[in-house]
Amino acid sequence: MSELSDARGTGQGIDGSGTRDGAGGGDHDGIRGTARGRAPVPLSVLDLVTVGAGSTAHASLRTSAAIARLAESRGYHRHWVAEHHSMPGVASSSPAVILAHLAAHTSRIRLGSGGVMLPNHAPLAVAEQFGTLEALAPGRIDLGLGRAPGTDGNTAAALRGPGRRDEAVDEFPRQLAELIRFLDDDFPDGHPYARVHAVPGPVQGPAGRPPVWLLGSSGFSARLAGGLGLPFAYAHHFSPAGTLPALDLYRQSFRPSAVLDAPYAVIGVAALAADTAAEARAQVLTGALSMLRLRSGRPGLVPTPEEAAAYPYTPLEREFVDDRLASVVHGTPDEVTAGLYDLAKRTGADELMLTANAHSGEARLRSYALVADAYGMPDLGA
Repeated sequence: MSELSDARGTGQGIDGSGTRDGAGGGDHDGIRGTARGRAPVPLSVLDLVTVGAGSTAHASLRTSAAIARLAESRGYHRHWVAEHHSMPGVASSSPAVILAHLAAHTSRIRLGSGGVMLPNHAPLAVAEQFGTLEALAPGRIDLGLGRAPGTDGNTAAALRGPGRRDEAVDEFPRQLAELIRFLDDDFPDGHPYARVHAVPGPVQGPAGRPPVWLLGSSGFSARLAGGLGLPFAYAHHFSPAGTLPALDLYRQSFRPSAVLDAPYAVIGVAALAADTAAEARAQVLTGALSMLRLRSGRPGLVPTPEEAAAYPYTPLEREFVDDRLASVVHGTPDEVTAGLYDLAKRTGADELMLTANAHSGEARLRSYALVADAYGMPDLGA
């Protein structure tokens, strides 16, 4: 049996309540969100837990909890955190740990990984971590998976340990199939792992389990997600040129499954709203300079707006920054909502996941509030 068919046949119909979709093709509970207010599609949060110069990881994690509470109260559908390593300006190296923290500070919003970089981990370990999260916050956990390392090659080698240094991305479908079997506890008789159980999990009795999402910035994951009938999240925020081709490939490849009867595509969008366009520009420039330094082998904390404005950009660096900013939806709340509306219309995305990258935690938090206000999203209370 191929990895693709193996993954399709392993209990994909389990919904967030632990029951199976007997209709065979209904939507997995929690995948499809609801657009609030005047938003064109459901809105969600992608949190990189950025750390600005002069701040700390502690402060950034507190901001993330505050963003999750705000997102929950204003009707954002989900709050995801991403896995990155060896990056001083990003404090999200351990998504499962952060999600447990966010679960303790919220009660309704969906929480998930955007994503766990599966090649860095043993599938059983991921199944155990997310089984634990599901037990802590039943029906609220998403398991988003990526095949990139989320870091540089040397760091990836240090994460994976001896014997896995050069593990090819071609292994991803096999790892995915193995992870899903651990989540569903249904390895066939005779398999070496038939008596190995992910705990918490189904071996303890009827239980829900997180829906699996595939993440990507290329056609590989788009095609795989479509073939498996899984929801797909595309990283438009750092690879905008490939958005439309990847979404087209996902939709063309889609085969209905017990999870979804039709494609469901989320795109990550770099977006920041501020009270003035100048303030928004100053904040997003900090993120652009931070990325420039990362790409040139000089990672560090996210610089201040003053440092970003005074930086002596070379012509080539200025071109990089301008290109970066061109894909960031930023400005006043009205400018941001207009940009998001246009993006949703052009891509046909089913959901927009906003990542507000800035030096200031307060600016990130305020951006999500301003977008909710501009769309007239209701205050649902704590």
